Amino acid sequence: MAALLLRHEGATLEQMVLAMGWRPHTTRAAMTGLRKKGYVIDSDKIDGVRTYRAVAPE
Repeated sequence: MAALLLRHEGATLEQMVLAMGWRPHTTRAAMTGLRKKGYVIDSDKIDGVRTYRAVAPE
């Protein structure tokens, strides 16, 4: 999942759910886990669709 978030274009929740085969609440929990590991996750809402992007820890 981190690979999806690290892409320049990021990923929507729907894209992550489809790629991982998880439910939305599980996908959001995984993003929380990435935050705890030091990833910085940002999001933007464009045309009503939220897109998430991450920066890996150093």
